[in-house]
Amino acid sequence: MTELETLGALAKKASASLSVADTQYKNKMLIAIADALVANSAEIIEANRADISNADANGVSKAMQDRLLFTEERIKASADGVRKVCELRDPVGEIMEEWNRPNGLKIQKRRVPLGVVGIIYEARPNVTVDTAVLCIKASNAVILRGGKEAVNTNTAIVKVMKAALKEIGADENIIGFVTDTSRDSANEMMKLNKYIDVLIPRGGAGLINAVVQNATVPVIETGVGNCHVYVDKYADIKMAVDIISNAKMSRPSVCNAAESLLVHKDVSDEFYAMLDEKFKEKSVKVYASADITDKLTCVREATDDDFATEFLDYAISVKTVSDVSEAIEHISKYSTKHSECIVTDDTENAELFKACIDAAAVYVNASTRFTDGFEFGFGAEIGISTQKLHARGPMGLKELTSYKYVIEGNGQIR
Repeated sequence: MTELETLGALAKKASASLSVADTQYKNKMLIAIADALVANSAEIIEANRADISNADANGVSKAMQDRLLFTEERIKASADGVRKVCELRDPVGEIMEEWNRPNGLKIQKRRVPLGVVGIIYEARPNVTVDTAVLCIKASNAVILRGGKEAVNTNTAIVKVMKAALKEIGADENIIGFVTDTSRDSANEMMKLNKYIDVLIPRGGAGLINAVVQNATVPVIETGVGNCHVYVDKYADIKMAVDIISNAKMSRPSVCNAAESLLVHKDVSDEFYAMLDEKFKEKSVKVYASADITDKLTCVREATDDDFATEFLDYAISVKTVSDVSEAIEHISKYSTKHSECIVTDDTENAELFKACIDAAAVYVNASTRFTDGFEFGFGAEIGISTQKLHARGPMGLKELTSYKYVIEGNGQIR
Protein backbone atom coordinates (compact mmCIF):
# COMPACT_ATOMS: atom_id res chain seq x y z
CA MET A 1 0.00 0.00 0.00
CA THR A 2 1.11 3.58 -0.62
CA GLU A 3 1.47 6.04 2.25
CA LEU A 4 -1.89 7.58 1.34
CA GLU A 5 -3.68 4.25 1.14
CA THR A 6 -2.34 3.36 4.58
CA LEU A 7 -3.46 6.73 5.96
CA GLY A 8 -6.84 6.27 4.30
CA ALA A 9 -7.39 2.81 5.79
CA LEU A 10 -6.43 4.00 9.27
CA ALA A 11 -8.63 7.10 8.96
CA LYS A 12 -11.59 5.04 7.76
CA LYS A 13 -11.30 2.78 10.78
CA ALA A 14 -10.91 5.74 13.13
CA SER A 15 -13.94 7.51 11.64
CA ALA A 16 -16.14 4.51 12.44
CA SER A 17 -15.34 4.73 16.15
CA LEU A 18 -15.57 8.51 16.16
CA SER A 19 -19.06 8.41 14.61
CA VAL A 20 -20.47 7.03 17.87
CA ALA A 21 -18.43 9.25 20.22
CA ASP A 22 -20.50 11.55 22.42
CA THR A 23 -20.03 15.31 22.63
CA GLN A 24 -18.28 15.19 26.00
CA TYR A 25 -15.59 12.85 24.70
CA LYS A 26 -15.03 14.86 21.52
CA ASN A 27 -14.67 18.04 23.58
CA LYS A 28 -12.15 16.24 25.77
CA MET A 29 -10.08 15.58 22.66
CA LEU A 30 -10.28 19.22 21.61
CA ILE A 31 -9.24 20.53 25.03
CA ALA A 32 -6.28 18.15 24.99
CA ILE A 33 -5.25 19.53 21.59
CA ALA A 34 -5.65 23.17 22.70
CA ASP A 35 -3.57 22.62 25.84
CA ALA A 36 -0.89 20.76 23.90
CA LEU A 37 -0.56 23.53 21.29
CA VAL A 38 0.17 26.10 23.97
CA ALA A 39 2.46 23.79 25.96
CA ASN A 40 4.52 22.96 22.86
CA SER A 41 4.47 26.40 21.24
CA ALA A 42 8.28 26.73 21.37
CA GLU A 43 8.69 23.58 19.27
CA ILE A 44 6.09 24.79 16.74
CA ILE A 45 7.65 28.28 16.53
CA GLU A 46 11.10 26.78 15.92
CA ALA A 47 9.71 24.74 13.03
CA ASN A 48 7.93 27.84 11.71
CA ARG A 49 11.18 29.81 11.70
CA ALA A 50 12.60 27.28 9.26
CA ASP A 51 9.62 27.73 6.94
CA ILE A 52 9.81 31.53 7.13
CA SER A 53 13.56 31.41 6.42
CA ASN A 54 12.97 29.20 3.38
CA ALA A 55 10.18 31.48 2.16
CA ASP A 56 12.39 34.54 2.48
CA ALA A 57 15.25 32.83 0.64
CA ASN A 58 12.87 31.85 -2.16
CA GLY A 59 11.61 35.41 -2.63
CA VAL A 60 8.10 34.84 -1.23
CA SER A 61 6.28 38.17 -0.77
CA LYS A 62 5.97 39.69 2.70
CA ALA A 63 2.18 39.41 2.50
CA MET A 64 2.45 35.68 1.83
CA GLN A 65 5.07 35.30 4.56
CA ASP A 66 2.57 36.86 6.96
CA ARG A 67 0.10 34.17 5.91
CA LEU A 68 2.73 31.55 6.76
CA LEU A 69 3.83 33.07 10.08
CA PHE A 70 2.78 31.19 13.25
CA THR A 71 3.82 33.20 16.29
CA GLU A 72 3.19 32.55 19.97
CA GLU A 73 0.27 34.99 19.78
CA ARG A 74 -1.23 33.18 16.79
CA ILE A 75 -0.76 29.78 18.43
CA LYS A 76 -2.58 31.03 21.52
CA ALA A 77 -5.36 32.46 19.34
CA SER A 78 -5.60 29.15 17.52
CA ALA A 79 -5.84 27.26 20.84
CA ASP A 80 -8.52 29.70 22.02
CA GLY A 81 -10.38 28.97 18.80
CA VAL A 82 -10.23 25.25 19.57
CA ARG A 83 -11.77 25.86 23.00
CA LYS A 84 -14.53 27.92 21.41
CA VAL A 85 -15.37 24.99 19.14
CA CYS A 86 -16.01 22.99 22.33
CA GLU A 87 -18.76 25.47 23.18
CA LEU A 88 -20.49 25.03 19.83
CA ARG A 89 -23.53 22.81 19.56
CA ASP A 90 -22.67 19.32 18.33
CA PRO A 91 -24.71 18.78 15.14
CA VAL A 92 -24.23 15.01 14.96
CA GLY A 93 -27.38 13.07 15.78
CA GLU A 94 -29.67 16.09 15.38
CA ILE A 95 -33.16 15.15 14.20
CA MET A 96 -33.63 17.53 11.28
CA GLU A 97 -37.19 16.38 10.51
CA GLU A 98 -39.49 13.56 11.54
CA TRP A 99 -42.94 12.47 10.48
CA ASN A 100 -45.31 9.49 10.40
CA ARG A 101 -46.69 7.89 7.28
CA PRO A 102 -50.31 6.64 6.94
CA ASN A 103 -49.01 3.05 6.96
CA GLY A 104 -47.48 3.55 10.42
CA LEU A 105 -43.84 4.03 9.38
CA LYS A 106 -41.93 6.56 11.49
CA ILE A 107 -39.34 8.48 9.45
CA GLN A 108 -36.49 10.59 10.81
CA LYS A 109 -33.99 12.72 8.88
CA ARG A 110 -30.92 12.52 11.12
CA ARG A 111 -27.64 14.47 10.84
CA VAL A 112 -24.54 12.24 10.48
CA PRO A 113 -20.80 12.75 9.87
CA LEU A 114 -19.36 12.83 6.37
CA GLY A 115 -16.82 10.16 7.38
CA VAL A 116 -13.26 10.91 6.22
CA VAL A 117 -12.54 14.46 5.06
CA GLY A 118 -9.45 15.18 2.97
CA ILE A 119 -7.95 18.67 3.03
CA ILE A 120 -5.42 19.87 0.42
CA TYR A 121 -4.14 23.32 1.36
CA GLU A 122 -1.22 25.70 1.02
CA ALA A 123 0.60 28.10 3.27
CA ARG A 124 -1.49 28.85 6.38
CA PRO A 125 -0.53 26.70 9.41
CA ASN A 126 -3.69 27.67 11.32
CA VAL A 127 -5.64 25.68 8.70
CA THR A 128 -3.96 22.54 10.08
CA VAL A 129 -5.50 23.19 13.50
CA ASP A 130 -8.86 24.61 12.42
CA THR A 131 -9.70 21.84 9.98
CA ALA A 132 -8.63 19.04 12.32
CA VAL A 133 -10.69 20.23 15.30
CA LEU A 134 -13.79 21.03 13.25
CA CYS A 135 -13.68 17.60 11.67
CA ILE A 136 -13.32 15.94 15.08
CA LYS A 137 -16.24 17.91 16.58
CA ALA A 138 -18.39 16.83 13.63
CA SER A 139 -17.24 13.20 14.18
CA ASN A 140 -15.11 13.04 11.03
CA ALA A 141 -11.59 11.72 10.63
CA VAL A 142 -9.35 13.99 8.57
CA ILE A 143 -6.39 13.56 6.24
CA LEU A 144 -4.29 16.72 5.93
CA ARG A 145 -2.03 17.46 2.99
CA GLY A 146 -0.39 20.87 3.35
CA GLY A 147 1.96 22.67 0.98
CA LYS A 148 5.73 22.60 0.97
CA GLU A 149 5.90 26.22 2.20
CA ALA A 150 4.67 25.21 5.68
CA VAL A 151 5.82 21.60 5.83
CA ASN A 152 7.99 22.03 8.94
CA THR A 153 5.30 23.93 10.85
CA ASN A 154 2.54 21.53 9.84
CA THR A 155 4.63 18.50 10.78
CA ALA A 156 5.23 19.95 14.24
CA ILE A 157 1.55 20.87 14.74
CA VAL A 158 0.28 17.44 13.70
CA LYS A 159 2.86 15.72 15.92
CA VAL A 160 1.58 17.75 18.89
CA MET A 161 -2.10 17.09 18.10
CA LYS A 162 -1.66 13.36 17.57
CA ALA A 163 0.33 13.03 20.81
CA ALA A 164 -2.44 14.87 22.67
CA LEU A 165 -5.05 12.42 21.34
CA LYS A 166 -2.92 9.42 22.20
CA GLU A 167 -2.28 10.67 25.73
CA ILE A 168 -6.01 10.62 26.57
CA GLY A 169 -6.54 7.22 24.96
CA ALA A 170 -8.10 8.42 21.71
CA ASP A 171 -7.18 7.02 18.30
CA GLU A 172 -4.40 9.24 16.93
CA ASN A 173 -5.33 8.13 13.40
CA ILE A 174 -8.36 10.40 13.58
CA ILE A 175 -5.81 12.89 12.20
CA GLY A 176 -3.82 11.72 9.18
CA PHE A 177 -0.96 13.75 7.73
CA VAL A 178 0.61 13.40 4.28
CA THR A 179 4.35 14.02 4.57
CA ASP A 180 4.88 14.05 0.79
CA THR A 181 4.19 17.57 -0.54
CA SER A 182 4.78 16.69 -4.19
CA ARG A 183 2.15 17.04 -6.88
CA ASP A 184 2.01 13.23 -7.06
CA SER A 185 0.61 12.98 -3.52
CA ALA A 186 -2.05 15.57 -4.29
CA ASN A 187 -3.05 13.73 -7.46
CA GLU A 188 -3.28 10.42 -5.60
CA MET A 189 -5.37 12.00 -2.86
CA MET A 190 -7.82 13.37 -5.44
CA LYS A 191 -8.62 9.79 -6.50
CA LEU A 192 -8.70 8.06 -3.11
CA ASN A 193 -12.44 7.34 -3.33
CA LYS A 194 -12.11 4.10 -1.37
CA TYR A 195 -11.18 5.98 1.78
CA ILE A 196 -11.99 9.71 1.44
CA ASP A 197 -15.64 10.79 1.43
CA VAL A 198 -15.14 14.44 0.50
CA LEU A 199 -12.17 16.58 -0.50
CA ILE A 200 -11.81 20.27 0.36
CA PRO A 201 -9.07 22.34 -1.31
CA ARG A 202 -7.91 25.55 0.38
CA GLY A 203 -5.49 27.84 -1.41
CA GLY A 204 -4.98 29.80 -4.58
CA ALA A 205 -6.81 29.50 -7.88
CA GLY A 206 -4.25 27.07 -9.31
CA LEU A 207 -4.68 24.54 -6.51
CA ILE A 208 -8.46 24.80 -6.36
CA ASN A 209 -8.89 24.49 -10.13
CA ALA A 210 -6.56 21.47 -10.22
CA VAL A 211 -8.60 19.70 -7.55
CA VAL A 212 -11.98 20.58 -9.07
CA GLN A 213 -10.91 19.46 -12.54
CA ASN A 214 -9.03 16.28 -11.63
CA ALA A 215 -10.58 14.79 -8.49
CA THR A 216 -12.83 11.75 -8.60
CA VAL A 217 -13.51 12.17 -4.87
CA PRO A 218 -16.46 14.58 -4.33
CA VAL A 219 -15.12 18.15 -3.90
CA ILE A 220 -16.34 21.22 -2.03
CA GLU A 221 -14.87 24.19 -3.91
CA THR A 222 -13.52 26.92 -1.62
CA GLY A 223 -11.45 29.98 -1.38
CA VAL A 224 -10.66 32.05 -4.47
CA GLY A 225 -11.79 35.57 -3.63
CA ASN A 226 -11.77 38.24 -6.32
CA CYS A 227 -13.90 40.39 -4.03
CA HIS A 228 -15.30 43.78 -5.12
CA VAL A 229 -16.36 46.95 -3.33
CA TYR A 230 -18.68 49.29 -5.24
CA VAL A 231 -18.93 52.89 -4.01
CA ASP A 232 -22.33 54.17 -5.13
CA LYS A 233 -23.40 57.70 -6.01
CA TYR A 234 -25.29 57.84 -2.71
CA ALA A 235 -22.46 56.53 -0.54
CA ASP A 236 -21.17 58.14 2.64
CA ILE A 237 -17.70 58.92 1.27
CA LYS A 238 -15.83 58.69 4.57
CA MET A 239 -17.55 55.38 5.32
CA ALA A 240 -16.59 54.12 1.86
CA VAL A 241 -12.93 55.05 2.36
CA ASP A 242 -12.90 53.27 5.73
CA ILE A 243 -14.53 50.16 4.26
CA ILE A 244 -12.20 49.80 1.28
CA SER A 245 -9.17 50.58 3.44
CA ASN A 246 -10.12 47.78 5.81
CA ALA A 247 -11.15 45.38 3.07
CA LYS A 248 -7.91 45.86 1.14
CA MET A 249 -5.25 46.64 3.71
CA SER A 250 -6.10 45.00 7.06
CA ARG A 251 -4.85 41.61 5.83
CA PRO A 252 -4.39 41.52 2.05
CA SER A 253 -3.24 37.89 1.81
CA VAL A 254 -6.61 36.33 2.73
CA CYS A 255 -9.48 35.35 0.45
CA ASN A 256 -12.00 37.86 1.88
CA ALA A 257 -9.77 40.86 1.15
CA ALA A 258 -11.02 43.26 -1.54
CA GLU A 259 -9.21 42.95 -4.87
CA SER A 260 -11.23 45.33 -7.03
CA LEU A 261 -12.83 48.74 -6.45
CA LEU A 262 -15.63 50.31 -8.49
CA VAL A 263 -16.61 53.95 -7.96
CA HIS A 264 -19.58 55.94 -9.30
CA LYS A 265 -18.42 58.78 -11.56
CA ASP A 266 -20.35 61.46 -9.65
CA VAL A 267 -18.37 60.91 -6.42
CA SER A 268 -15.09 59.73 -7.92
CA ASP A 269 -13.04 62.95 -7.59
CA GLU A 270 -13.75 63.41 -3.89
CA PHE A 271 -13.43 59.72 -3.14
CA TYR A 272 -10.16 59.15 -5.00
CA ALA A 273 -8.54 62.17 -3.34
CA MET A 274 -9.32 60.76 0.13
CA LEU A 275 -8.42 57.19 -0.80
CA ASP A 276 -5.08 58.07 -2.38
CA GLU A 277 -3.70 59.19 0.97
CA LYS A 278 -4.77 55.90 2.60
CA PHE A 279 -3.26 53.75 -0.15
CA LYS A 280 0.04 55.64 0.02
CA GLU A 281 0.41 54.61 3.67
CA LYS A 282 0.78 50.97 2.64
CA SER A 283 2.20 51.58 -0.85
CA VAL A 284 -0.80 49.86 -2.45
CA LYS A 285 -0.22 49.17 -6.13
CA VAL A 286 -3.17 50.54 -8.10
CA TYR A 287 -4.13 49.30 -11.57
CA ALA A 288 -6.79 51.75 -12.75
CA SER A 289 -9.03 52.42 -15.72
CA ALA A 290 -7.73 55.09 -18.10
CA ASP A 291 -9.90 57.93 -16.77
CA ILE A 292 -8.40 57.85 -13.27
CA THR A 293 -4.70 57.22 -13.71
CA ASP A 294 -4.17 60.91 -12.92
CA LYS A 295 -6.44 60.85 -9.84
CA LEU A 296 -4.78 58.00 -7.97
CA THR A 297 -1.12 57.08 -7.62
CA CYS A 298 -1.20 54.27 -10.17
CA VAL A 299 1.25 51.69 -11.41
CA ARG A 300 -0.37 51.55 -14.84
CA GLU A 301 -3.66 51.31 -16.68
CA ALA A 302 -5.64 48.21 -15.71
CA THR A 303 -6.06 45.29 -18.09
CA ASP A 304 -8.72 42.58 -18.22
CA ASP A 305 -6.27 40.30 -16.43
CA ASP A 306 -5.93 42.81 -13.59
CA PHE A 307 -9.70 42.94 -13.11
CA ALA A 308 -9.74 39.12 -12.93
CA THR A 309 -6.80 38.82 -10.51
CA GLU A 310 -6.86 37.78 -6.85
CA PHE A 311 -3.73 39.72 -5.84
CA LEU A 312 -3.43 38.54 -2.21
CA ASP A 313 -1.10 41.49 -1.72
CA TYR A 314 -1.09 45.29 -1.41
CA ALA A 315 -2.50 45.68 -4.92
CA ILE A 316 -5.95 46.45 -6.35
CA SER A 317 -7.75 47.11 -9.63
CA VAL A 318 -9.91 50.26 -9.81
CA LYS A 319 -12.58 51.37 -12.27
CA THR A 320 -15.02 54.28 -12.52
CA VAL A 321 -18.58 53.29 -13.49
CA SER A 322 -21.63 55.27 -14.56
CA ASP A 323 -24.24 53.58 -12.32
CA VAL A 324 -25.08 50.58 -10.17
CA SER A 325 -26.09 48.52 -13.21
CA GLU A 326 -22.64 48.89 -14.75
CA ALA A 327 -21.10 47.94 -11.41
CA ILE A 328 -23.27 44.80 -11.25
CA GLU A 329 -22.35 43.91 -14.85
CA HIS A 330 -18.63 44.27 -14.11
CA ILE A 331 -18.83 42.21 -10.92
CA SER A 332 -20.84 39.49 -12.66
CA LYS A 333 -18.10 39.23 -15.29
CA TYR A 334 -15.13 38.99 -12.93
CA SER A 335 -16.51 37.72 -9.62
CA THR A 336 -15.39 34.40 -8.12
CA LYS A 337 -18.69 34.35 -6.16
CA HIS A 338 -17.02 34.87 -2.79
CA SER A 339 -17.86 38.27 -1.23
CA GLU A 340 -19.14 41.46 -2.86
CA CYS A 341 -20.00 44.84 -1.31
CA ILE A 342 -21.98 47.98 -2.12
CA VAL A 343 -21.56 51.18 -0.12
CA THR A 344 -24.73 53.26 -0.45
CA ASP A 345 -27.47 55.08 1.44
CA ASP A 346 -29.95 54.38 -1.36
CA THR A 347 -32.33 51.54 -0.45
CA GLU A 348 -33.35 50.85 -4.04
CA ASN A 349 -29.74 50.47 -5.23
CA ALA A 350 -28.90 48.30 -2.23
CA GLU A 351 -31.84 45.98 -2.93
CA LEU A 352 -30.93 45.76 -6.62
CA PHE A 353 -27.34 44.87 -5.72
CA LYS A 354 -28.44 42.20 -3.22
CA ALA A 355 -30.82 40.65 -5.72
CA CYS A 356 -28.51 40.64 -8.75
CA ILE A 357 -25.11 39.73 -7.28
CA ASP A 358 -24.44 35.99 -7.30
CA ALA A 359 -21.99 35.42 -4.44
CA ALA A 360 -21.74 33.48 -1.19
CA ALA A 361 -21.77 36.76 0.79
CA VAL A 362 -23.27 40.08 -0.34
CA TYR A 363 -22.59 43.15 1.82
CA VAL A 364 -24.25 46.52 2.16
CA ASN A 365 -22.09 49.12 3.96
CA ALA A 366 -19.65 46.66 5.57
CA SER A 367 -16.20 45.27 4.80
CA THR A 368 -15.84 41.99 2.93
CA ARG A 369 -13.38 40.95 5.65
CA PHE A 370 -16.32 39.73 7.75
CA THR A 371 -16.76 36.63 5.58
CA ASP A 372 -15.36 34.34 8.22
CA GLY A 373 -16.68 31.56 10.43
CA PHE A 374 -15.89 33.34 13.71
CA GLU A 375 -17.38 36.62 12.50
CA PHE A 376 -20.57 34.85 11.41
CA GLY A 377 -20.84 33.14 14.79
CA PHE A 378 -20.04 29.63 13.51
CA GLY A 379 -16.74 29.25 15.36
CA ALA A 380 -13.66 28.17 13.43
CA GLU A 381 -14.32 27.50 9.75
CA ILE A 382 -12.99 24.87 7.40
CA GLY A 383 -13.17 27.24 4.44
CA ILE A 384 -15.38 29.56 2.43
CA SER A 385 -17.41 27.59 -0.09
CA THR A 386 -17.95 29.46 -3.35
CA GLN A 387 -20.17 26.76 -4.86
CA LYS A 388 -23.91 26.23 -4.40
CA LEU A 389 -24.42 22.54 -3.66
CA HIS A 390 -24.23 21.18 -0.10
CA ALA A 391 -22.53 24.23 1.42
CA ARG A 392 -22.05 27.91 0.60
CA GLY A 393 -20.08 30.63 2.42
CA PRO A 394 -18.24 30.02 5.71
CA MET A 395 -18.34 26.30 6.46
CA GLY A 396 -18.83 25.46 10.11
CA LEU A 397 -19.80 22.24 11.86
CA LYS A 398 -23.13 21.64 10.13
CA GLU A 399 -21.47 21.89 6.73
CA LEU A 400 -19.20 18.99 7.77
CA THR A 401 -22.17 16.67 8.11
CA SER A 402 -24.63 14.91 5.86
CA TYR A 403 -27.84 13.16 6.82
CA LYS A 404 -29.55 9.82 6.58
CA TYR A 405 -33.12 8.64 6.90
CA VAL A 406 -33.94 6.33 9.78
CA ILE A 407 -37.23 4.45 9.33
CA GLU A 408 -38.95 2.44 12.05
CA GLY A 409 -41.85 0.10 11.40
CA ASN A 410 -43.70 -2.85 12.89
CA GLY A 411 -43.68 -5.29 10.01
CA GLN A 412 -44.82 -3.12 7.10
CA ILE A 413 -44.16 -4.50 3.61
CA ARG A 414 -44.73 -2.91 0.21
